[in-house]
Amino acid sequence: MSEAARSLLQRWGASFRKGTDFDSWGQLVEAIDEYQILARHLQKEAQSQHNNSEFTEDQKKTIAKIATCLELRSAALQSTQSQDEFKLEDLKKLEPILKNILTYNKEFPFDVQPVPLRKILAPGEEEHLEFEEDDEEGGAGAGSPNSFPARVPGTLLPRLPSEPGMTLLTITIEKIGLKDAGQCIDPYITVSVKDLNGIDLTPVQDTPVALRKEDTYIHFNVDIEIQKHIERLTKGAAIFFEFKHYKPKKRFTSTKCFAFMEMDEIKPGAIVIELYKKPTDFKRKKLQLLTKKPLYLHLHQTLHKE
Repeated sequence: MSEAARSLLQRWGASFRKGTDFDSWGQLVEAIDEYQILARHLQKEAQSQHNNSEFTEDQKKTIAKIATCLELRSAALQSTQSQDEFKLEDLKKLEPILKNILTYNKEFPFDVQPVPLRKILAPGEEEHLEFEEDDEEGGAGAGSPNSFPARVPGTLLPRLPSEPGMTLLTITIEKIGLKDAGQCIDPYITVSVKDLNGIDLTPVQDTPVALRKEDTYIHFNVDIEIQKHIERLTKGAAIFFEFKHYKPKKRFTSTKCFAFMEMDEIKPGAIVIELYKKPTDFKRKKLQLLTKKPLYLHLHQTLHKE
């Protein structure tokens, strides 16, 4: 085993154990976050080109199936339905498989398929890609979106329990204005809360794919429950909204633009915020507006306080 493969397996194993520990202790938000982070790393490795991977194609298929199981467990923790869910005991059966992936040669214990047939880019990865936005947005007909089954976005978390004197925030994402709104395939928004250094303060959430497109607007009408009481957010924190869509020519989902809301903008009612060019600048150092046209992200805020 190479040093690189050994290091990867150690990191994955530590993350897997951390997630199942949180799960066992009833710290569900933390478990969901850990599962989703690990699933993203496994998906990325499973999709890597052969020459750049430490694993064989068969091993990568097993890695991708483990990622699917992590997502199934994450979804089960977010579901109010108790039937047909993926249980913690099921997930724990996969730890020795992940640990011994290089020698594992048995049938996978669950009837699941690798989900991420489209490439899902982690935040910031778009920096290393060529910017061909104008060429690629020529129309949704550039390749059939139905040809490439997607990992369905939608990792919304429930509202936290209320606490006396503490404030919770619900943000309704109403719509986003874009000049080429009708050409965006499978659009969704990733919501995260970052400190001044770009470090996550809460679990990252993805909206479901947008409800409809109308003229220069893409409509979502979805509620995001911020996973920390407002009083507990660090000074200088911001809430980020990354608009993502699928590019059929390159077969990956990419960030098109982003917006953010700072703490002094948290107040009840409607708000519109400006859109900025990618890559997402979580540190807010080099911001460039997406367009001079009056197109914005439209939100509505609701504060909950006992």
